[in-house]
Amino acid sequence: MASENTTVNKIVEVLDSKKATDIEVLNVSSLTTMTDYFIIATGNNDRLTRALCDNVEEELEKTGVSVTNKEGYRSGDWILLGFDEVVVHIFMPEARNFYNLEH
Repeated sequence: MASENTTVNKIVEVLDSKKATDIEVLNVSSLTTMTDYFIIATGNNDRLTRALCDNVEEELEKTGVSVTNKEGYRSGDWILLGFDEVVVHIFMPEARNFYNLEH
């Protein structure tokens, strides 16, 4: 799952170390001009999805990368974190199955 993009690699590392499951990295640069990568991950409950979000934000701040957009944190079903060239989607299992972004 290694990428040429260091931000992508750091996010995947953080998500994996904090018990996210089914982590997928999609290069969407040829499909949209809004971002280059989608990272999709699953947390088993709303507390875990929020914790994953918090950890990604904290660890990227340490490297000088700040979140530009955050949505869905309160409900925790689907949290979206936007960075310059990466969008992170952290889902609970039911929401991930419903939205099926990989397809």
